[in-house]
Amino acid sequence: MLFLVISTPAPSQPSTMRQRRQAYWQWIDGLRDKGLLREVYSRAGRGAVAIFEVDGNEALHALINEWSEIVPAQFEVIPLLDPAAARGYLETIEV
Repeated sequence: MLFLVISTPAPSQPSTMRQRRQAYWQWIDGLRDKGLLREVYSRAGRGAVAIFEVDGNEALHALINEWSEIVPAQFEVIPLLDPAAARGYLETIEV
């Protein structure tokens, strides 16, 4: 399952979070190596946008909890469809 996750970090002075942000990138690299992360982008200013590919809600829940332990944040989660799956669905609809 694909999920777009948008993080908005808790308000704090960015310089006080430098070590945690470095730990975040190490964590991200590990997720990429495991095939759980398709892509991640930093947002201008603060925060990130990530596309996770996981087995389900429970796996996503665990990742968001790990993320919030590293960088406390508010998260918006948007379920996604792979483009091929979306097109396949459209081919099955009878109008």
